Amino acid sequence: MKAREVNFDGLVGLTHHYAGLSFGNEASTKHQFRVSNPKLAAKQGLLKMKAMADAGFPQGVIAPQERPNVAVLRQLGFSGSDKKVLERVANQAPQLLSAASSASSMWVANAATVSPSADSLDGRVHLTVANLNNKFHRASEAPTTEKLLQAIFRNEKYFSVHSALPQVAMFGDEGAANHNRLGGAYGEPSVQLFIYGREEAKAGLVPARYPARQTLEASQAVARLNQVNPDLLVFAQQNPAVIDRGVFHNDVIAVSNRQALFCHEQAFLHQQALYETLGKKVPGFMAIEVPASRVTVADAVSTYLFNSQLLSRDDGSMMLVLPEEARQHAGVWGYLNDLVAADNPVSELKVFDLRESMANGGGPACLRLRVVLNEEELGAVNPAVLMNDALFTRLNAWVDRWYRDRLTQKDLADPQLLGEGREALDELTRILDLGPVYPFQQ
Repeated sequence: MKAREVNFDGLVGLTHHYAGLSFGNEASTKHQFRVSNPKLAAKQGLLKMKAMADAGFPQGVIAPQERPNVAVLRQLGFSGSDKKVLERVANQAPQLLSAASSASSMWVANAATVSPSADSLDGRVHLTVANLNNKFHRASEAPTTEKLLQAIFRNEKYFSVHSALPQVAMFGDEGAANHNRLGGAYGEPSVQLFIYGREEAKAGLVPARYPARQTLEASQAVARLNQVNPDLLVFAQQNPAVIDRGVFHNDVIAVSNRQALFCHEQAFLHQQALYETLGKKVPGFMAIEVPASRVTVADAVSTYLFNSQLLSRDDGSMMLVLPEEARQHAGVWGYLNDLVAADNPVSELKVFDLRESMANGGGPACLRLRVVLNEEELGAVNPAVLMNDALFTRLNAWVDRWYRDRLTQKDLADPQLLGEGREALDELTRILDLGPVYPFQQ
């Protein structure tokens, strides 16, 4: 049965702000305290979703989380009414209010790791929710993420959504941002390449400056939960040196699609050995390696060249979806034009303005979760989340009604913002037919 890759993009939340919360993500740190525009951020994301759907690439929407997360603030000892909790944490520990208000769930490449049915032992699509335990502002996402994914992939005949791994360092899991799939047609069994930053069980090369967020133990556990055929598994370590230069996830230095792996020459530890392994396992495997002489790691991080979407057209050619920052960098844009002119599947460049997301450290690939589905499976997805003209119009009107066009960290203590967010999300669950997925709805 023919299968397609469906991209589910995260809808930016109402509390999108710049707090520099993600140590190791240099864009996030650089733009700390800048005034954000949540309305513009949401609309930039919606424009990308709609453009992809219009271009023939199936596109879905994943709703944001409830923020500020009052429950986690109560867990930290702040008490009283919701208004009092916000007031007390703003006065005593404003950094905790910022973390509990993060809109980071927009980057749904970290929501889960997906195994298509063609690769799974039981013939179902599996999704294991990421625990994101390396960062406090993200570690509380998993329970709501699980409910959201269950509301989208609700038919258990076709889908199995697994809870996150235990919240301990040994099982640090960052989701699909450290996962690739390489093969032929989407509906055929394909190799799943799991990338990790460190192995908890034994000493080895690790970054010295920034944390290695993904462990080998977590990747192995996710592969087991997702029932990936063991013959289709490859595990590889990310180059610790590039983690220390701001490559906090593998999708900042590499992206794959079908038989092609588009990556920097310094992306992986033992890179040539990895190529040899993939060459044996993946028919027609092609490494499109970008030399440091053309694009430095620093340039890749600042432009998010590799945090792009590599998408297949029906004729087998591929389109690279990039942020505007890649076009604005003369060296990177020059390389990309040479890439399109060369003998490889990449035949088109598509650029989007995603400045609000980029300034907080997330590009086009961060904003989407890739889910390969055959026709029956796609038909079993909650249809209300699939992008079309009507949903695009309705979501834009929803954003216009509820989102602010200016937000600073001080605004997070405003109890009206909390109330607006809950009303907005309550309406959104009806638009997307999600049911009661948020704590305030229970």
